[in-house]
Amino acid sequence: MTEESDQGKVVSAAVNRRVTIVTAVHGPSAPFLPEAYASLCAQELPAGWEWRWVIQEDGRTRDVRPYVPDDPRVAFHQGRHGRQGGPGLARTMALAHADGPYVKILDADDRLAPGALARDLAALEADPSIGWATSRALDLLPDGSTAGFPGDPAHGPIERGVVLDFWKANAFRAQVHPATLLVRRDLLLALGGWMALPASEDTGLLLALGSVSRGWFSAEVGLLYRKWEGQETGRPAHTDPAERTARMAVVEARARALASFGWRPPEGAEGFDGSRGRG
Repeated sequence: MTEESDQGKVVSAAVNRRVTIVTAVHGPSAPFLPEAYASLCAQELPAGWEWRWVIQEDGRTRDVRPYVPDDPRVAFHQGRHGRQGGPGLARTMALAHADGPYVKILDADDRLAPGALARDLAALEADPSIGWATSRALDLLPDGSTAGFPGDPAHGPIERGVVLDFWKANAFRAQVHPATLLVRRDLLLALGGWMALPASEDTGLLLALGSVSRGWFSAEVGLLYRKWEGQETGRPAHTDPAERTARMAVVEARARALASFGWRPPEGAEGFDGSRGRG
């Protein structure tokens, strides 16, 4: 075996044990990137595993780059010609640079809790029938305090359809937080990434995942979800009744259409088949 092929094997092995962190960012949220980075650096992964952070700006400005950490594990990308499409589009574009088997979501203004990445990874590595993992989230309030909320599922597997049923029965409130997702990359790509919606694109992905695959919930806190004045979910447009009704309708319709398909991990890969899948 040549030295070049040996090197190729080393690179391939590294990629196969990599978690890609995907973050969408725009100007107002950029100042929070150093805190997100600090929470990522504090994560401990099993021996042989590594993370790479892909930061994708929604558009193209001069506002974000000054806050991007100088770290070879961090890649920063911008939109072309200043076009903005929202966080869902930015995250999906970031998938072009995600080359490991797992993708972890980390919004620019949020922070990972200690141990979150290792716990998520352990759940998916232990059970190939589980396609995605979530964890308990706490609101991080402007004064630095945190607040939880009721309704978390039990620690352990989440069966197919459970997330959608809870969401529908509880005024479109998801049982688990989509900002805490760790997902198998091939499954994420098969579903097309995030939905092309002005908001709720992450909830749409969560419900789609829950319709085709079993998931996992960790009762330990995995994310500090920042509440602040400039966040997009706090804007009036996010709660406009007509738009919200339309968003919820298409999110539900997609999830129910996908429920007729199954997902299972074939030998050496993940993908869809025509059956109801495992679980």
